[in-house]
Amino acid sequence: MGYGSYSSSTRMLRSSSLGYDTKKAHEIFESTSINNAMSPLNLKVRESRDSVEHPVSIPIVLALDVTGSMGTIPHFLIKNGLPTMMDSIMKKGVADPQVCFMGIGDHECDGAPLQIGQFESSDALLDHWLTKLYMEGGGGGNAGESYLLAWLFAGNYTATDHFEKRNRKGILFTIGDEPTLKKLPGKTQKALLGIGEYVDQSAKALLKKAQDKFEVYHLHMLQGSNGGSQEVQDGWKELLGDNVVMVKRKEEIPEIISGIVLEIAKKQDIKLDTTRFDDLGKN
Repeated sequence: MGYGSYSSSTRMLRSSSLGYDTKKAHEIFESTSINNAMSPLNLKVRESRDSVEHPVSIPIVLALDVTGSMGTIPHFLIKNGLPTMMDSIMKKGVADPQVCFMGIGDHECDGAPLQIGQFESSDALLDHWLTKLYMEGGGGGNAGESYLLAWLFAGNYTATDHFEKRNRKGILFTIGDEPTLKKLPGKTQKALLGIGEYVDQSAKALLKKAQDKFEVYHLHMLQGSNGGSQEVQDGWKELLGDNVVMVKRKEEIPEIISGIVLEIAKKQDIKLDTTRFDDLGKN
């Protein structure tokens, strides 16, 4: 996946015509159950591939907590956060980002704790997958949310040219205000993924596997119900060290992500091309 290009002007027109700027969250995110195309059941792979349009595709996973108060973040992204983020990434010279949206819930409590889109480059398809998220709004009074499911997906169900051709890692962001649940039972994996044999796995093991192919970050939202907890913050720092970013306001997310993407692109010796941004809107 990942064909098509991102057009700021086209996206602005579509946002206006569809009312993204004015509609409430429930008017945009209309799904009342998980979209079949985002279900992990019998998932084989999600691909990020190079093309003539995107010769150096960089896979970026945005795993969004869709429980409780965190449901405001997808709404912010569809209104203006996503175009701000994409514009910033491309203005900085990272010309071929391919973004995959995920929805993360609570595998101990929710009916749809894992939702997975496709890696996309075009403004229309990015909006498509983001707005197809089922805002279950669940979660529970347990020990956290299922951010570890994003690591399960990244480590086992992705195939990217960036890794396979260039031996370069993609970038994965989880965004939320809770700790991650520490264990993923084999029976839960079977219920989510379908046919196969599964064993119990720890969050640390799933993280390590994801880190083989992705630079893994967590944006910890201080605004959330558990965001201010020092214990939660310390737990994330123990897991990810400097790859945990404390975020005071959701409006900071686009620049934080674009800054990290640029930093990693430079470390990976990706040739930056700021002229490509001039072509947006000329699809």
